[in-house]
Amino acid sequence: MTKNKALLPLITVVVLALTVASLMVGEYDITLGTLIDDPAAREMFLISRVPRTLALIFAAVAMSVAGVIMQLITQNKFVEPTTTAGTAQWAGLGLLFTLILIPNAAPLTKMVVSVVFAFAGTMVFIVVLRRIAIRSSIIVPLVGIMLGAVVGSITTFIAGNFDLLQSMSAWRSGGFSSVVRGFYEPLWAVVVVVAVLAYVLADRFTIAGLGKDLATNVGLKYEQVVFLGVTLVAVATGVTSVVVGFIPFLGLIVPNLVSMMLGDDMHKNLPWVAVIGSGLLLACDLVGRTVVAPMEIPASVILGAVGAAIFISLVVRQRRHVSA
Repeated sequence: MTKNKALLPLITVVVLALTVASLMVGEYDITLGTLIDDPAAREMFLISRVPRTLALIFAAVAMSVAGVIMQLITQNKFVEPTTTAGTAQWAGLGLLFTLILIPNAAPLTKMVVSVVFAFAGTMVFIVVLRRIAIRSSIIVPLVGIMLGAVVGSITTFIAGNFDLLQSMSAWRSGGFSSVVRGFYEPLWAVVVVVAVLAYVLADRFTIAGLGKDLATNVGLKYEQVVFLGVTLVAVATGVTSVVVGFIPFLGLIVPNLVSMMLGDDMHKNLPWVAVIGSGLLLACDLVGRTVVAPMEIPASVILGAVGAAIFISLVVRQRRHVSA
């Protein structure tokens, strides 16, 4: 544990370096010199590079923290809003309904509708989960994956009938290339609401993660805490889905990696979940921007490949631990 803690300052330096690289890397050549001497470079930096980098950080913080909350209220370390709970798929369905019923809706309207759908979908997952007799670490995420697949199929079917497949494909890509000043700012609210409340209520979520009976016995209003947790997850997922699209695995792998390093104290882990989540998404975005430059691979594609590999390794590691 002490050796792992020694890595934290190094991780912080790496994340800061990735942030600087994200600000400087791109098709438009920007250096410290051009920022001082070239007004066009300065304008591009402020309109595109800064918003993109901040959107990456805010989205990573929101989804990583949402993953921690989901894992505690479901008592399963392999559950997170995008890939193993179906919350993001429900948010996508809400976005599709907005595109159909209110084609010219403002971004805020899309966010509100997506949050409502994400909340409803997460509650469906929680209700289904409570009716499952076998709640192993593998069965629970499989249920979420199946529910998400059903909702995703319905979304694709409806989108096909309304010629909106291209719009939904753009949502699934989870790219940050279209993020500019004036569009990403709602993510500020998500970070403030979700991250701050999660930190303040960390002890309550931790107790809720011990199970309903034990949490109730120590005086916790379990259902209220679960309701609040689902609300925070829905807000994070709904707003992030509208602004930047689908971001897979982040809320699963980051909390697990932090827990392996620092233990299961949510109050202590949350800041590092935010830092490491930001670094991972920044790294995936930088890889996507550079490997096929001047073209770009969406960050979610890189993250999906990395996340799937880490997810499988975590499952194998846990099974070995249980067998031992």
